[in-house]
Amino acid sequence: MSENPILPTAADVHAAAERLRGNAHRTPVMTSRTLNERFGAEFFFKCENLQRGGSFKFRGAFNSVSALTASQRALGVLTYSSGNHAQAVALTGRILGVRTAIVMPDDAPQSKIEGTRGYGGEVILYDKHKETREEIAITLQAERGMTLLPPYDHAGVIAGQGTAALELLHDVAGLTVMMTPCGGGGLLSGTALAAKDAVPGIRVVGVEPELADDATRSFRTGTLQTVRNPPTIADGLRTPALGQLTFPLIRQNVSEMRTVSEEAIVEAMRFLWTRMKIVVEPSGAVPLAAVMSDPDAFRGERVGMVITGGNVDLANAFALLA
Repeated sequence: MSENPILPTAADVHAAAERLRGNAHRTPVMTSRTLNERFGAEFFFKCENLQRGGSFKFRGAFNSVSALTASQRALGVLTYSSGNHAQAVALTGRILGVRTAIVMPDDAPQSKIEGTRGYGGEVILYDKHKETREEIAITLQAERGMTLLPPYDHAGVIAGQGTAALELLHDVAGLTVMMTPCGGGGLLSGTALAAKDAVPGIRVVGVEPELADDATRSFRTGTLQTVRNPPTIADGLRTPALGQLTFPLIRQNVSEMRTVSEEAIVEAMRFLWTRMKIVVEPSGAVPLAAVMSDPDAFRGERVGMVITGGNVDLANAFALLA
């Protein structure tokens, strides 16, 4: 890890918002009287499950690829992802006419593999128990000369992801808490940059599964912690560690980290599906799971929450909710 990496700033988030204007959907904000009454707070859900490509990841992918030079675009873009970033990069490539190749684990949700291929991305499957996606990507990059666009530890990606929070803060006045899931920390980092710049006193909370708690341990100890192939149902949060950009950004700007059980994730997912009629994947339900797990923690607050994606494998989702 570099000693002093150049970190993105709130100004980069605002620049990303300009690039995304007219290209990304300005997703709606939903509320629930039932939740407000149950927990004595006001909750505002930024529905990135309705974003292009089905998740917030489109923001970071489009912001980053659109900033490439003509010669870089001509050689194409390479990335690795379990699903949502994969689809976002493939869709961005289709929109901008850029060839894309995506390294994906062979046990990624079939819907995400098919979605990536459907957007025109070349999918390269691998066995995560035998190889690492980073090693495969580095080899392919050397062979093909493509630009490598990591799923979270990239300034353009972080800035792009922060635009969801920027929109939410513009649409809902007086937020006192902002919550997002945390995998590799791209969304949480970008959200914290946008939120702390707009509302310095806001409480920014990151949430991850108990089975994939590396970011929480890193945040609390100040030392980068790792996890290997965690068996959480939140497949979008199975990242091995925070990155050299996201780790210091989270340490500087995030107020607290929380973890939730697999059972709590399913309970939150069930509420979002059945009561709010929102199709949400397990990763996207993690912030609500944190509220349900600690009913008094947000009493009296105005809480903004990013629902990160809706790219579910229906067979798995129905099994979880049954």
